[in-house]
Amino acid sequence: MTRKGAQQGKRFCIDFLWKRDNNKKRFILQKNEHNTQILGACFVDSNSSAKHLPLFRGEIALVIAVIINSFGVVLMLYSGAGISAISSVPYAFSEVLPFLTLGTWTYLFQAALVFSLMMLRRRFVVSYLFSFVVGFFFGELLDVHEMWIDVLPKNLPCQVLYFVVSYLLICVGIALSNRCGLPIIPTDLFPRELSQITGIGYPKIKISFDAICLVVTAGMTFFFLGHVMGLGIGTVLAALTMGKTIGIIGTWMDDHFTFATGLHLHKAGQAAH
Repeated sequence: MTRKGAQQGKRFCIDFLWKRDNNKKRFILQKNEHNTQILGACFVDSNSSAKHLPLFRGEIALVIAVIINSFGVVLMLYSGAGISAISSVPYAFSEVLPFLTLGTWTYLFQAALVFSLMMLRRRFVVSYLFSFVVGFFFGELLDVHEMWIDVLPKNLPCQVLYFVVSYLLICVGIALSNRCGLPIIPTDLFPRELSQITGIGYPKIKISFDAICLVVTAGMTFFFLGHVMGLGIGTVLAALTMGKTIGIIGTWMDDHFTFATGLHLHKAGQAAH
């Protein structure tokens, strides 16, 4: 890691190389002349000139992502267009075995995914445990949203609106999760980590994971309930287009914000001294 400091008016810029996403990036942390307040920060290519962008704390991004994603999942289901692939398996269990709520089945499913990853790595991974904690709160919020969602009017125009809003909320939430720099929900973590473990490309793993979830959901609900539940045109549409939409939203975020956690900023502050 290399760094340099320079006084620029009332801003002090700390400039040092940072490795992010397997690429060397130059991290610019702007602080005031007394070194007491962070004014802005950015990641840029090491050979590029810095473009100072507003700082978006990773911790805040994660909280927002968990809240809007949990609401988006419940709202999409309420729209009647189907549920997202990653939430379809817990939904199937909640319908077949209703003595536990959707939220409870969600974090039980996530716990199974975390345990599977640790088995594959043959070691205990602390960050996976934190990911499960995030997933637990996600599951609890699913139950909270389900308690009040019925107050919303339910007619065809509203249902179309609910699907569009839920689709965009989930896309924004996943884009924030991918940039927060913190442990993420296990259902998002699993395909990413499995890709690293197996060496198979992430798109293939993600598509296969979603497809398996949908098959399990369809099989469980049809076999035990006599008809397929939870899957609809929205499920198919989301599976085919959500990845691209997340990429577009993520690119916009990268152009307008810099994401950094408290740990990143702490390291940046230490590098300044």
